[in-house]
Amino acid sequence: MTSTSRPVLRVGMVGYAFMGAMHSHAWRTAPHFFDLPLRPELAVLSGRDDVALRAAAATMGWRDTETDWRAVLERDDVDLIDICTPGNTHADIAVAALEAGKHVLCEKPLANSVEEAERMTAAAEAAEARGVFAMCGFSYRRTPALTLARRLVEQGRIGTVRHVRGQYLQDWLSDATSPMTWRLDREKSGSGALGDIGAHSIDAAQYVTGLKITGVSGMLNTFVTERPLSGARSGLGGSGSADAGMGQVTVDDAAIFSARFDGGAIGAFEATRFALGRKNSMRLEVNGTLGSLAFDFEHMNSLEFYDGTQPQEIAGFSTIDVTEPVHPYTGNWWPAGHGLGYEHGFTHQVVDLVQAIADGRTPSPSFADALQVQKVLRAVEQSSAQDAGWQHV
Repeated sequence: MTSTSRPVLRVGMVGYAFMGAMHSHAWRTAPHFFDLPLRPELAVLSGRDDVALRAAAATMGWRDTETDWRAVLERDDVDLIDICTPGNTHADIAVAALEAGKHVLCEKPLANSVEEAERMTAAAEAAEARGVFAMCGFSYRRTPALTLARRLVEQGRIGTVRHVRGQYLQDWLSDATSPMTWRLDREKSGSGALGDIGAHSIDAAQYVTGLKITGVSGMLNTFVTERPLSGARSGLGGSGSADAGMGQVTVDDAAIFSARFDGGAIGAFEATRFALGRKNSMRLEVNGTLGSLAFDFEHMNSLEFYDGTQPQEIAGFSTIDVTEPVHPYTGNWWPAGHGLGYEHGFTHQVVDLVQAIADGRTPSPSFADALQVQKVLRAVEQSSAQDAGWQHV
């Protein structure tokens, strides 16, 4: 069967900024590099500003537009809703989409609260009984090196996991004049560095190790409590002036917490947007009884592996160049050594979701998986509010 003769999966996407552009790229690209059972079609893009929306649709390859996301759910030419909006809108859109019989891909974190995430998970479980599926977009799972790390853990190559260290370090808010954004407004984002980037570390740690976090002790901190309401933007950050007025920052700038996993392992996590010089350093290290694994997204095409079963005179960390055809996902891309980028994880996310829908099975991470991450986030916040007191998840 040729790709053009395969059943279509017509996508309606809500939101067209940073994540919207990335998801659009993934939907466009996936069928050109992977043999998919369904053919994605960019049917409808939704946003509130009609002029900006139409420009985005033309740039990113969407066939039609709607200024009300509810109208997208009512259309017969949409099979799946892709949610790329701030967290305060996730629950309403996802639940309504699932009840309308649409598959759902929702950006992380799943929601702004455990209660919202529970409502979304219940809707997903009810929809699945009708053959409608939902997935949360923790894209770092699809980085080939982290997927390989999980495979090595499953194979027993590092033995029993003892330590987990997760860091996500960025610096785009280090300038105190960087202007306000929805990510700094708790009503829209739910939390700051903790939920925005720390959630990725939590999911990656649990995904790679196969273990769940059962308790935490945490500390949150906000270094800059007021920021200009407008200014010159660059990437996620930028610079502004108090002359434009100041807005209150209502989320954390940095989060640190210790954790205990089921099975006895312990962990240490850090998330910050104030680590000068670190642009997107999402790090994970896992130490076991037989070996260790270490990863840094700023060097995303490699994985460090220590094989503790080797004779001491030759033991040491080896660097695996995760670009060979035998490595996860990479055989569909470029010759060995040519490397992948940030966008490829989102393409792999589309591939896995499309395959799961075609197979009639629960995609991973499911909304239930994402709910568990949400519970960890809540426990960290509760711990910080109680002088880092221990909180069970």
